[in-house]
Amino acid sequence: MLAKQKKVLLKTKRILEDTIKDLLCNFFPTRVKVADLGCSSGHNTFLTVSEIDGVIHEICQQAQLKLPEFQAFLNDLPKNGFHVIFRFLPAFLEKLKREKGDLLGHCSILGVPGSFYGRLFLSRGLLFTFFSCSSELSCIDA
Repeated sequence: MLAKQKKVLLKTKRILEDTIKDLLCNFFPTRVKVADLGCSSGHNTFLTVSEIDGVIHEICQQAQLKLPEFQAFLNDLPKNGFHVIFRFLPAFLEKLKREKGDLLGHCSILGVPGSFYGRLFLSRGLLFTFFSCSSELSCIDA
């Protein structure tokens, strides 16, 4: 049985790809920052982050562009076992290195504990936000 996050990603993958391609064709940033608001607490945490990174790599390879730096912010409430995701982070980063080798650009993943109902980030600081357990993807004015 597929995890809920995986099902949502499969259903919204085309929208995600089209949004990223449209953005990168019109505005190519040197740094891409994304935030997963209300992230899960296990291997599923990195599904959408990995997908976004993969789409960016594919576009850059096809267009022969330099990869932008990639920064992902994982957000959840501390009481939800948020700290557990950091146990899976080294394995995820190793997997990215194995898959992309020399093509892996600078990638960093950070935790942002707190409620997304309040302000978590600087204004104009993110390129994408997404919610792991819904089908919403927002493009932020960079």
